[in-house]
Amino acid sequence: MPLFMDVHSLGDGVSIDDVAKAHQADLATQEPHGVNYLRYWVDESKGQIFCLVEAPDAEAANTVHRDAHGLVADQIFEVKEGL
Repeated sequence: MPLFMDVHSLGDGVSIDDVAKAHQADLATQEPHGVNYLRYWVDESKGQIFCLVEAPDAEAANTVHRDAHGLVADQIFEVKEGL
């Protein structure tokens, strides 16, 4: 399955605790869409969130975010994992 990295730029007020809650909502919503959210990273100082996800396509990954909590990605990149 393709692998994607998405980027959210939310500005001030992003906390790792809030992102953890949003990630749990993604996990609860992902299965019907054939999506598997794997990991996330947060840069609180810049208000950015990065999510790593296996999905059939970028739109399926974004649909999970939309349905789970409404925080859709600003950018989504298909990536290949290196060693």
